Amino acid sequence: MQHLPEPDPWNARGRLIAATLGLGGFLANFDVTSVVVILPAIGTDLGLRVDRLAWIVDAYSLAFTATLLVAGALADRFGRRRMLLIGNLGFLAASLACGFAPSGALFLAARAAQGCGAAFLVTGTFASIAAAFPARGARARAFGVVGVVSGVAMALGPSLGGIIGSGLGWRWIFLVNLPFCLAIAAAVPRLVTDAPADTRRPLDWPGVLLLTLALGLVIEAILDLRRSPVHTVIGVAAGAGLVGWFVARQRRRPHPLLDPTVFASRPMAGLAALLLAVSVGYWAVLVYLPLFLSEGFGWTPEATGMGLLAATVPMLVIPPFGGTLAVRLGLRGLFATALTLLALGAGALVLAALVQTGALALAWAFAGMALLGIGAALSHPQLSGAVLALAPPEAGGMASAVTVIARQAGFALGVAGLGALMPSAPDAVGFAWPFGVAAGISTCGLLACRLLPPSSSEAAGA
Repeated sequence: MQHLPEPDPWNARGRLIAATLGLGGFLANFDVTSVVVILPAIGTDLGLRVDRLAWIVDAYSLAFTATLLVAGALADRFGRRRMLLIGNLGFLAASLACGFAPSGALFLAARAAQGCGAAFLVTGTFASIAAAFPARGARARAFGVVGVVSGVAMALGPSLGGIIGSGLGWRWIFLVNLPFCLAIAAAVPRLVTDAPADTRRPLDWPGVLLLTLALGLVIEAILDLRRSPVHTVIGVAAGAGLVGWFVARQRRRPHPLLDPTVFASRPMAGLAALLLAVSVGYWAVLVYLPLFLSEGFGWTPEATGMGLLAATVPMLVIPPFGGTLAVRLGLRGLFATALTLLALGAGALVLAALVQTGALALAWAFAGMALLGIGAALSHPQLSGAVLALAPPEAGGMASAVTVIARQAGFALGVAGLGALMPSAPDAVGFAWPFGVAAGISTCGLLACRLLPPSSSEAAGA
């Protein structure tokens, strides 16, 4: 048996390993939010229609979601470090392709390739941390470093994207990934040891294809709502049929790739609804806020990126209070508070869209963004912990996987759904529709909180 070097404790080298691995999480999350400010510029340069702009985000998210299903299994089979480096190489090549794409079709293909690379980066990062830091304290600190780095990327991505896009052009948002990818390629082989597992669980490629086709069909059908409602109905029905086929297939397999029955209980069904509500009520809205600020107030991409700090900075400073409130209020109270803030925030944005111009509209817009940010910051970090607390102990790993997939799928579908309601012509009033739907979905999430246990003690015993 090959002797592996002893894992590093939490010393200077350990902190360097955690920071290096955190770069993978930074890149994967930065490329989700950094593009939202410059969507119109990309669409104009590459000839993408307004209703196709959603695919700039969804091509990445859909590929990321689908690839996550197999990335973990491949990492176990062929080595975690090896898969991380392959994902990093793929992400680097796809970023180059995005930066130099001559057409909309090639750009969207490159975005999908980025999503695939990001999935391997994230999976390899988490698996490598688990192997490098077996001690609970050191592992918690390492995951904390990665969480902070990823949170900074998500929160500051729109602002940094606006600054880079305004100063250098939108293509540089993708080209700035290159030095980070090169740093990962140089440092990981020197710092991170590989520990391939003996797992030989067969990969369910047909299952991956079924779920990918289902999500892709539904997203495309929703985006086509305005031009062809009949096509939308047919596409959604076909996608639902494929999802049903996928579920039936997973139930028959002794080792399912993704077991939907994890959310079969009443509390878990409530958490599934909350995952969807937060994905739509905050993350999908965040994609379209730059367009609203640009059309409604005439802001430049740089000014828009700075304005979005009202919605993103809370994600950096509020999460610690979420844990405290979860203990004091219980899961039901915490998520009810958070979803109320999300609904009120989206409602304030509706008022800002209807008022259109002036100081009052600006006040409503900033109030709405701040409420959205606080609500998301209270709920988003706590959802994963709630899933693990309420899931059966033997299903903890599967519950975590299902949670990540549900977040990403909900985000992709939310971006498509709100995109279908976007005004086809520059018109701030038209944004009242997508913001209003987001408020309605957040309200549905608030009602779903009734499915959760009322106290933290009941959650712990579930």
